[in-house]
Amino acid sequence: MAYEWIVDALDQTWRSIDDVVRPQPPAAYDAATPCPGWSVRDVLSHLMGFELLLEGEAPPEHDDNYPDYVKNEIGRMNEAFVEAGRGQPGIEVLDQFKAVAARSIARLRALNDDDWDRVGWSPEGERPYHRFQETRVVDSWIHLQDIRDALLEPADDHGPGEEIVVNRFEAAIPYVVGKRMQAPDGFTMQLNLSGRMGRTVMVAVKDGRCNPVAELTAPPTTVISTPVALFWRLAAGRISAEAFLGASATEVEGDRAAAGQFADGMRVMI
Repeated sequence: MAYEWIVDALDQTWRSIDDVVRPQPPAAYDAATPCPGWSVRDVLSHLMGFELLLEGEAPPEHDDNYPDYVKNEIGRMNEAFVEAGRGQPGIEVLDQFKAVAARSIARLRALNDDDWDRVGWSPEGERPYHRFQETRVVDSWIHLQDIRDALLEPADDHGPGEEIVVNRFEAAIPYVVGKRMQAPDGFTMQLNLSGRMGRTVMVAVKDGRCNPVAELTAPPTTVISTPVALFWRLAAGRISAEAFLGASATEVEGDRAAAGQFADGMRVMI
């Protein structure tokens, strides 16, 4: 199967969620996560609910009185599942999530290559199915870290999930610099990411377009050096631009105003 690595990443990430949460006491399910208004139980309900939607199940009935953090139709569907889960013991929600995740993995492993390449609906618009499921990895892996933060059990969850997340956020950098920052021609930036998934990313703006480059012929306009974990937390909206730039592990050289614009625009996770 051409996209087995995506299924493996989802399987590993969902199993890690179960491994982290299952030993916890009942009160742990009520711990607040970095997601506004959501507890550990709520995150589990969200992940389970989205997979149920993909199975064809309709969202639970809701009174249409949604919190302020719900901004769109997908958010309303998510919140319906989240609200339904709040009336259940946490362990029951976890058991349901585990069962639904197992069904999803079995379904994905049964797909052929044409299924994976077929273009259809996704939260990002019409996309090939492999892109959609790659986005599911990003969402699930970030929520694994949300749960770890809520339980005060941070860890380095290396593996295919982390790699997909960092690669996805790296790929967004030219868009952020070129479109959101509207950086002028001649602007260049070098992002030095440290850690196991570390890498150096360089981009340059030419003829109104920002593209990645293998090397720069002159010192960059802006250089940002930071741990990869701070980078993905910024891109996922888990820390603010101010917290990112103010962290002792983040260093900025050159145009600091441009670094601030980049950090402001780097929140790319839906």
